[in-house]
Amino acid sequence: MEVYMKFLKRFRWLIAFAIPLIVIALSFSLKKFEIDGSYRIWFGEDSKILKDYDNFRKTFGNDDGVIIAFKDEDGIFTQKALSTIKRITDELWRTKYIARVDSLTNYQYVHSNPKDEEDIVVEDFIKNIDSADDLYLLNRKAIALDDPLLVNSLVSSDGTTTMIIARLTPKVNDKSDKSLEIMSLVEKILAKEAKRSDYTFWVNGGPALNKAFIVIGTDDAVTFTPLVVVASMILLMLLFRRVSGALIPIGVVVFTFLTVLAVQILLGYKLNNFTANLPVFVVAIGIADAVHIYSVWLTYRQEGVQNDEAVFRSMQKNMLPIFLTSLTTAIGFATLMISEVVPVFTLGIATASGAVLAFIISVVWMPSVLLLLNKPIKAKVLEKIESKKPLGYGAFILRNNKKIIYITSFIFLLLGLGITQVKVDSNTIRYFDKDVPIRQSAEFIMKNITGPMSYEIVVDSGVKDGIKNPKFLKTVERFYRELQAYFSDIRHLSSLMDTVKRFNKVVDGKDEIPNNQNLIAQYLLLYSLSLPQGMDINDKMDIDQRKLRITAQVNIVDTSKDLEMIHYIEEWWKKTEYSVSVQGQTYMFAHMQKDVTNTLIYSLSLALVLVTVVMFLIFRRLKMLWVFILPNILPVILVVGLMGWVGITIDIGVAIAGAIIIGVAVDDTIHFLVKYFDARKQGLGMEETFDEVLRYAGKAILFTTIILTVSFSLFAFSNFAPNENFGIVTAFALAIALVVDVLLLPALLSLVDRE
Repeated sequence: MEVYMKFLKRFRWLIAFAIPLIVIALSFSLKKFEIDGSYRIWFGEDSKILKDYDNFRKTFGNDDGVIIAFKDEDGIFTQKALSTIKRITDELWRTKYIARVDSLTNYQYVHSNPKDEEDIVVEDFIKNIDSADDLYLLNRKAIALDDPLLVNSLVSSDGTTTMIIARLTPKVNDKSDKSLEIMSLVEKILAKEAKRSDYTFWVNGGPALNKAFIVIGTDDAVTFTPLVVVASMILLMLLFRRVSGALIPIGVVVFTFLTVLAVQILLGYKLNNFTANLPVFVVAIGIADAVHIYSVWLTYRQEGVQNDEAVFRSMQKNMLPIFLTSLTTAIGFATLMISEVVPVFTLGIATASGAVLAFIISVVWMPSVLLLLNKPIKAKVLEKIESKKPLGYGAFILRNNKKIIYITSFIFLLLGLGITQVKVDSNTIRYFDKDVPIRQSAEFIMKNITGPMSYEIVVDSGVKDGIKNPKFLKTVERFYRELQAYFSDIRHLSSLMDTVKRFNKVVDGKDEIPNNQNLIAQYLLLYSLSLPQGMDINDKMDIDQRKLRITAQVNIVDTSKDLEMIHYIEEWWKKTEYSVSVQGQTYMFAHMQKDVTNTLIYSLSLALVLVTVVMFLIFRRLKMLWVFILPNILPVILVVGLMGWVGITIDIGVAIAGAIIIGVAVDDTIHFLVKYFDARKQGLGMEETFDEVLRYAGKAILFTTIILTVSFSLFAFSNFAPNENFGIVTAFALAIALVVDVLLLPALLSLVDRE
């Protein structure tokens, strides 16, 4: 240590200025700062789910699009409402990246020619709106509200709400996300129409969802990063009552997160809703190291120790514990790299490297700066310091150790029982607060017309032209009936089976599937030939007419309910001679529930195993190992239990929080234990040992907990639920960890450590 300190003292000016200059140079890459909100970022390129979805799109085209809904209390079947639908439909057809538009006005209505009943007509449902009289509009309304293809699809059952669906061109977002550009074009159209008609338009769909991810991710990054830095500076100023006590620790974390962000961008990574908050995670990583070094340095300076000696002693006391805490913190974050959820994986890489970098800056740059602070510090009353009078903390622990264990055990057991009530939910719409437009739009659609989520169900008949087989289509019809009877959340089902039934009703007067395969083939051919350009049926079947696509409109439900419905669908078709696969973005995100759960379980388990090994290697006391590990397990167990009691679901944010809580909570435990065993080696009694720990570690542990708790609590104001839950859960866990470290841990040590 003496050689190292001589090196730092010799080059202190160079180090103090060189590191900031290097960071500033790297920071120029931040001008390329970009957040990717595409659904593809959640899955690795080798993901089977993503590959299956890409194959689905190759076969049936893009299922993604923009959904526009609006309501007219006087009803949609008026000249005003229908003219609005027509104008929006026409504008969207001419819009870049839009391949097809379906609405009430251009719905392909199949009916017989009134002048010749043998002549079947396929035409736009609404024509000549400007000259339409009340009788025509009433007739259209009556037909529409009796049409199962329209009701709960393009029009509500009460006739007051409608949807316009604009499908995107194939592969539009494959290489780069065009969501912001698409939404800008759509919003210009709707702004003009809103001014003209006074309607409120609700926009949903993939581009709207991606935009929400990007906007909220950007807002959180530019809002919470400065908020956390400023809040931390204010708290440090209040705690240390010195400008250097605020600026130097903050310098450590700012240099760290700017470097990590810059390296991420230089390596070609795009930020996402989690890595955009990397600066806040780095505050959690780096602030503890900096506060411990500064706190001990300041304590010695206030005791009258010369500056160089105070820096040396602080580094001597803190080098080992902050190395160990940085190691365990890096381990905690690195366990996130086992996650199948790509944003979580990249966050694990970034934060683990941030832990290493924060350690380097803390032990190189920070002591170099402290060595420059030769300004005298007014010593406190030296007689009081030198006498080392008992602080009362050790006596309190020894006097109440059993009571502390009994009371905390009872409280912790009560909280822990809440684990049985915890649910996992990764529904993407519920990732957003209720006042976010994308969620409001989805809930408006669900309340007024149909399910805003969708499953794409692909049924394989097994043979070429198999979808024309009457037996196959009747099985599809039975599937419709039984699925909707079993699940009320399935709001609408549509496929070419509906078209076949419609043709048969027009031709034969029977709303059923004919028993003649040739007749079915003729119906489909006639329908296909009658459709206008751009509205063919290739998106409903594959080129061999072997596979049929069924689209199910579904309510917003818990992911567990999604998985239940998907399982029912898969099991239902297993009982037939046909096979099925469920696709679509709702399906993809539903299956992330398993990855979210695995992230929490596996990262926690791995972090605990690795931290246990490190603890054993540090302290080499096998019989007491459970005492060392308990303070790091309890905060996670208790906060998850608390979530169960208050009804917070486990999502990706909470899954991330688990590993971070262990990584950060173990810091305080290690600082406590290192200083505890140092005091014991000096021959101090138990009471004096606890007072010594409190004197040289207690203040820093308290300060860092306060700073981190306040910092993470700010995320409670995020509009992105995983960030909100992450902040709340982490703040509570760190507060619990403080109680465990300063009460339960010493109480246990006082009874267990008799050597």
